[in-house]
Amino acid sequence: MRLCALVLTVVTAFYATVAAAQEAGLRRLTDRDDLLGWEAVGRLELNGQGFCTGTLIAPDLVLTAAHCVYGQGHTPRPADQITFRAGLRDGVAIAERGALQIAAHPGFRPGGRLDLENIRHDVALIRLAAPVTSGSASAFALHSGQDYGSDISVTSYGMGRAEALSRQRHCNLMAERADVMMIDCNVTFGSSGAPVFSQVGGRGRILALISGGGLYGGKQVAFGMKLPQRVAELKAQLRRNPVAAPDRRIKRIRVGSGTSAGGAKFVRPGG
Repeated sequence: MRLCALVLTVVTAFYATVAAAQEAGLRRLTDRDDLLGWEAVGRLELNGQGFCTGTLIAPDLVLTAAHCVYGQGHTPRPADQITFRAGLRDGVAIAERGALQIAAHPGFRPGGRLDLENIRHDVALIRLAAPVTSGSASAFALHSGQDYGSDISVTSYGMGRAEALSRQRHCNLMAERADVMMIDCNVTFGSSGAPVFSQVGGRGRILALISGGGLYGGKQVAFGMKLPQRVAELKAQLRRNPVAAPDRRIKRIRVGSGTSAGGAKFVRPGG
C-alpha cells in the first residue's frame, strides 16, 4: 500500500505485511517467560477507537506518541478514556490502570503534516491514576548520549499482532537528522508510541518512540525522535498542572467502562 508523501514520505500510522514481519525477525512474546523484563511495555486503549503502544518510565508515568492522545477533530482525549494495559498478552494484563493526567508536547501540531518538526515533538506523557509497582513491571530508563550501541530493537503491538507484544531484536539506524532518527524497524498500525531500545551495557534504554513510517533512501523505515529534552519538558508541564488522584475509598461506576477495544485494531491517521 502506498504511503503518503511529504518531506520524508511519512504517515502517522503505517503498513506492513505478515510476510515482511516474518522477514524482519519479529517474535511474539507468547509465554510468561518470553514477557519477563518487557512487562512495562503495554497497550494503550483509546476508548474503543483504536490503540497505541506505551511504556512505563516511572511507576505512574507512561510514555507514548503525542498523536495517540488526540481524538477526532484533533482535540485532546479526556484522560478517563485512556487505559494502559501493561504486558497485555492474550487478554490478560500484568497490570491495568486508567489515565489521570495527559501532557502532549506543545510543539506537536495535531492534524499537521508529520514533517521533521512534528516528528521530533510527537511525544506525550500520561500520568496514571495509580502506580504500577516495580514488582509487577519495572519501568525503563531513557537513553542519553551519542553511543547507541550495536543492538537497536523495537517492542510493540500492532495490526495482526494486537493481542501480544512482538519484539524485533535488531534494527539498523539508517540516518539521523534534526533529532529525528530513521530506523528500519518493522512497524504497523498500533505501533505508534512503541519504544525503540538501545542496548548499551545492561538493560535496554528507550532511545526513541515510533512516530510514523515511510520511505527514506528508497527503503521503508520508521521515524522516531530523541527523547531526553522532550520528556523533561513534559514532566515540567505535568508539575505545573497537577491533578489530584481520585479518593479510592469511593467506588466510581461508569456506564460502558469496559476495556474492550471495540473491534478497532489500530489508530488511523487523524484519529
